Amino acid sequence: MKKTIAVIPGDGIGPEIIAEARKVLEKVAAKYGHTFVYDEVIAGGCAIDQFGTSLPKEMLEKCLASDSVLLGAVGGPKWDGVAKEIRPEAALLGIRSALGLYSNLRPARLFPQLADASPLKPSIVAQGIDLMMVRELIGGVYFGEKRTVTLENGERRASDEMVYSEHEIERVARVAFETARKRRKKVTSIDKANVLDSSRLWRAVVHRVAEEYPDVECSDMLVDNTAMQLVKNPSQFDVVVTENMFGDILSDEASMITGSIGMIPSSSLGEGTRGMYEPIHGSAPDIAGQNLANPIGTILSAAMMLKYSFDMPEEAERIEQAVSDTLDAGFRTADCMSEGMTRLSCSEMGDQIAKRV
Repeated sequence: MKKTIAVIPGDGIGPEIIAEARKVLEKVAAKYGHTFVYDEVIAGGCAIDQFGTSLPKEMLEKCLASDSVLLGAVGGPKWDGVAKEIRPEAALLGIRSALGLYSNLRPARLFPQLADASPLKPSIVAQGIDLMMVRELIGGVYFGEKRTVTLENGERRASDEMVYSEHEIERVARVAFETARKRRKKVTSIDKANVLDSSRLWRAVVHRVAEEYPDVECSDMLVDNTAMQLVKNPSQFDVVVTENMFGDILSDEASMITGSIGMIPSSSLGEGTRGMYEPIHGSAPDIAGQNLANPIGTILSAAMMLKYSFDMPEEAERIEQAVSDTLDAGFRTADCMSEGMTRLSCSEMGDQIAKRV
């Protein structure tokens, strides 16, 4: 099978971790008789430097012409002062919007081999951590109207509008319930319905969708309580569904309790099979170019791409097993080192995982 992948190395450690994901994908291609064609996309801070904008039109067209998009990371303090319309992060919002990627799936699973790396008590870790965050991706406060005005007294006032329509909530809720049917059949919907009108609508629509899934347990939880429960009792969660900003924050918290943010992949999907796949961490400019980054989140993102966009579940499972086997062998990158383990560089970790494919 031949597939075209729009590859966005991006900024910071992005090029390093993308290189390792491609290394693993090439092993998969050779083993299973596939052909992956990589179309490199320049987006993020590096595109600002080269083109004066973070997402040139011709680069977006490459994404639209691909079978799926694989992203490293974008951004960094170098571009903090640029106009908000062309900030590196605007490239991601632009791609998500253009491709209609409204649901973001972020698994947070603790590999047993990394139990010592979790910051939680051993008694909590022993209960297991295996949840799926389903985050609405192209609505809410990130996409609502933004306004900064200067008042008569010279003081500036800023506002960001959080807006949701019923259909936006309904479609991501369906993703959550369908995902739960393939897992442990439990959905926890996160909102702030005691304060926000948008959350009250969110809760009402989720409850309406839940009626179509009588085999799936559905409950509500306020976002502040969820932040506490994730560190107190994460084993209670199966599928967690929430709006854009809440999901952004909670999924980062969930990643850290699994031992390292460098381990967590994500997929962003819409109505079709084309999606964007990326690790959830940032560009880590402090270690960029030093061959220190953990490439596992990016490699597992590539595995998600094979599973969800390319209908290659066996190949995806092969990558996941190769990652587990590599950890079993005692190999770690610096971010998740523990006593008695062997520390590897970014490229060495990629080599070990590719070898086990």
